[in-house]
Amino acid sequence: MTPRPPLHHRIDGPAEAPLLVLGPSLGTRTAVWEPHATALAGHYRVLRYDLPGHGGPPGHPSGGPAPGTPGPGRTTVEDLASSVLDLVDHHGRDRFHYAGISLGGAIGAQLAVRHPERVASLTLVCSSAHFGAPGPWYERAALVRRAGTGALLTAMPGRWFADPATAETPVGKELLRDLATTDPAGYAACCDALARYDLRGELARIGAPTLVLGGVHDLATPLDHARELAEGIPGATLKTVATGHLAVEEPDAVGAALTAHLGAAGRGL
Repeated sequence: MTPRPPLHHRIDGPAEAPLLVLGPSLGTRTAVWEPHATALAGHYRVLRYDLPGHGGPPGHPSGGPAPGTPGPGRTTVEDLASSVLDLVDHHGRDRFHYAGISLGGAIGAQLAVRHPERVASLTLVCSSAHFGAPGPWYERAALVRRAGTGALLTAMPGRWFADPATAETPVGKELLRDLATTDPAGYAACCDALARYDLRGELARIGAPTLVLGGVHDLATPLDHARELAEGIPGATLKTVATGHLAVEEPDAVGAALTAHLGAAGRGL
């Protein structure tokens, strides 16, 4: 069997610095972490990855389908977490800090449950232990497989941003452009993963120091999701920021909270 290519990614910062992995939300790419990457790369080896089908050179999207997923409806968050762990291994690292937005956060939580010895700290941004009933996710996956990700563009500003007018800003335009060019098969596979994801019964197994950031204006994963995470993960800290689902409206507040949490967790790995 031909080895799978690693997920598309970029890595910045000193080669000898502690590794910090940054995970994106569904439909976004490494650019969603752009406001924070430069500052973080002064102290950490920052690895930003793209989900399968998201990012990568034209015609060669990130990593193709997730491992162990022969068809629609088969991909799981555990599959996606396995791909991220393969990427960390590819760069020769053992332990790492992890921060992720939405689905990216779910991947981090999965890693913290299944591989606690490897996750030094965890930050969950506008994420959840369970993203709702599977039906709507399977419906979205079917729509994208049939009509492409362009079919989602009208609805996403209201779902992603505290103010839908953010879609007309340079940041908003870039995020929506990334969504429009995402490979439908990869996007749909990630919807399948969200449909099947439910970590509520395993949150107590997370031992990594954990920060939960909830968006006050997040309609996709409202603050009740953040509270459930913080209450279920032993010792977790809950903070709120005045953002929508992608947490792009308050980059300084998000960056300050993440930096403080990483500092408290310790840089040495």
